[in-house]
Amino acid sequence: MLNLLMGLGVALILLGGSAMQSNDPYEAMRKFSRAVEFDFSSWTVRALFQKAVSAALKAEKFLTTEQQGQVTNQYLAQLSHVQALQAELTAIVSSPHQADRQKLTRVVERNLARQEEQLAKLGLLEEAILQTQTEQTLNSLGFGVGGQVIPPVMFQVSDLPLNLIVSPRTEIKTVLDISLIPGLDAVEKERIESGIFSEFDHAALVEPVGGLGAYPTMVMRSTSLNWLAETVAHEWIHNYLTLRPLGMRYGVSAEMRTINETVASLAGKEISRKVIRVYHPQWQTLPTLALREARTVRREGLTAGEEFDFRSEMRKTRVRVDELLAQGRVAEAERYMEERRVFFWENGYRLRKINQAYFAFYGSYNDTPGGGASGSDPVGPAVQALRAKFSDLYSFLRAVENITSFEGLLNVLDRTE
Repeated sequence: MLNLLMGLGVALILLGGSAMQSNDPYEAMRKFSRAVEFDFSSWTVRALFQKAVSAALKAEKFLTTEQQGQVTNQYLAQLSHVQALQAELTAIVSSPHQADRQKLTRVVERNLARQEEQLAKLGLLEEAILQTQTEQTLNSLGFGVGGQVIPPVMFQVSDLPLNLIVSPRTEIKTVLDISLIPGLDAVEKERIESGIFSEFDHAALVEPVGGLGAYPTMVMRSTSLNWLAETVAHEWIHNYLTLRPLGMRYGVSAEMRTINETVASLAGKEISRKVIRVYHPQWQTLPTLALREARTVRREGLTAGEEFDFRSEMRKTRVRVDELLAQGRVAEAERYMEERRVFFWENGYRLRKINQAYFAFYGSYNDTPGGGASGSDPVGPAVQALRAKFSDLYSFLRAVENITSFEGLLNVLDRTE
């Protein structure tokens, strides 16, 4: 019950922060998105109710670590089964030569409904297990207060909202960030983006996300336990920082957004690795999927061993775009981004659009040396350098949680031995 009361308090803080966006000078742009914006209030009420039911049962408390691992394996296997049925249904409906289409559709739909119901039951228990394991890990890292992690770890696997990002055409900077309902098709996305471009002369992009720092945290379905654990930890760090100056100033500037996201990315990786090492060691040899950007893909038609370095090529793109925009050559920068999009497409990356909003969104995740969509931005490397000065994660978080500007970050970096 204490966890739920604290969770309700965090949820109210986050929802209050969202309400304050109504005074944004870019409010008029929402004429293109308002009809499809995501309702966080309703989702939060439903999610907290489900968490209350789960907390009352406390089923995960009666399971040994081995039994918890078995539930996790069952959940991931069931999710794979459901996804296979969904793919089968899509193939039946879409195939131009499918015989007995209606009969097969009904059979698969009935089976899918049964399997989805089983997945939902397993999912509630798996969420409770991973929440407990993450909290125990955070306690071992020093984040607990009297054995209680604040805020409590709460997440729910859910269909995630899409993210609408808006940037000026003349520079790469997020000026509007709105969550939209899941499932919008490419036509609807283009309607919103082109409307903002035409009427307000700003670049816009509607993109999916893997996790969202609402409360409870929203996380998309994944059969990768490494990815799931990392996303849960990443978003918990955002919830943790929401109660501190760094998180409170998330949207004040591009630099503050990048500091927040880089801190969350670094911490999320470290926390999740310990979760996996302690509770699911068999997953340690498997790669952790990137939260945001793709990394390396093998080109079709080339000899074995030849690879396409996504991060390196995207970094080149960002650096050149920054140069062109700094020189006021906006149209040339936009032509160049489209040329590079075609280049990425031909090398296996089906990017729907690369524009200023693309870099404003992906460029804030700068926890890996090399830059990627961040280009030569110095903020991420400064956060990485500060992390390297601390032997433990908790001390690093205590050092950054009160930072309120990039200059403040540099001052902390200079003062830290």
